[in-house]
Amino acid sequence: MRTVKPITHYTCKLTDAQAAALEACLKARNFAFRTVPYARFAAEKDGTQVVFYNSGKLVVQGKGTEDFIQFLLEPEVLKEARFGYETVLNPELLAPRIGVDESGKGDFFGPLCVAGVYVNETILRGWQPLGIRDSKNIGSDRRIAELARQIRTTRGCVTNVVAIGNEAYNRLHAKMGNVNAVLAWAHARVIENLLARHDRMQPPPVRAISDQFATSKDVIARALMARGRGLELVQRHKAEEDLAVAAASILARDEFLRRLAVLEKKFGCEFPRGAGPAVDEAARRFVEVFGPERLGEVAKLHFRTALRAQGLPEPPRTDWGAGRSC
Repeated sequence: MRTVKPITHYTCKLTDAQAAALEACLKARNFAFRTVPYARFAAEKDGTQVVFYNSGKLVVQGKGTEDFIQFLLEPEVLKEARFGYETVLNPELLAPRIGVDESGKGDFFGPLCVAGVYVNETILRGWQPLGIRDSKNIGSDRRIAELARQIRTTRGCVTNVVAIGNEAYNRLHAKMGNVNAVLAWAHARVIENLLARHDRMQPPPVRAISDQFATSKDVIARALMARGRGLELVQRHKAEEDLAVAAASILARDEFLRRLAVLEKKFGCEFPRGAGPAVDEAARRFVEVFGPERLGEVAKLHFRTALRAQGLPEPPRTDWGAGRSC
């Protein structure tokens, strides 16, 4: 059964030929084209936004999404009816599973947060109209918070977040040697925490899905704990395209943003996200005010930014091992 509330967000992959056909259709229908980063083309008309990325991914958003798919995309570009039949064509999309993702790995300031989300068929069908997608594709912090609340309060959905504050993160990184080892431990911990609540996950999950952040898939597999070893572990690139992983990415980002705000209030500083010149300047000011000995309370010390903030020389990049950052 289709949900009553109309879909306002849709994604799919297009071939080069399909993309060219779509672009021609949009021009013929007088869509207004604009420039979007990392996109081959983007256009909008009557509240429906269409973006085709260089990766081959098409994103359609807005109140006219369903009509666009059913009356333009499918008959004139895809040449087949998919919309509303995705789960018939691929029943695995509704399989009970756990999705795991992280936030903060690339941010100098703030913690590392890893979240896990259990979903089943009922949950997935109920989420169809919500627009849950990879948190990196959601520009509004308010929207992240709204979706996180909806995910946490969904009946039958089981969630867990492991937040590693900066001081603990720096200790773990020093002990384990690289970011991937810390990530693997946190992913395994989240999976274990969720499986400890197995009585709430009905039917039980058949697998756990996460992004493949390390060269070898064994990194997470070796970190799995007692319960986690009994679960099929699926690691793949762009895992956030899976709805369970996308939901986990939203919870992880929401936790990261909330904890970063606490740090900003505590120290009376603005901590820019990510890494770059603005982050370098904020780190330098922090060291000037609070001293280098307190930088580890708010930042990840293995970033080169930490050395620059303290006026220390940076080692050649070729000397920095895997898992080093910025």
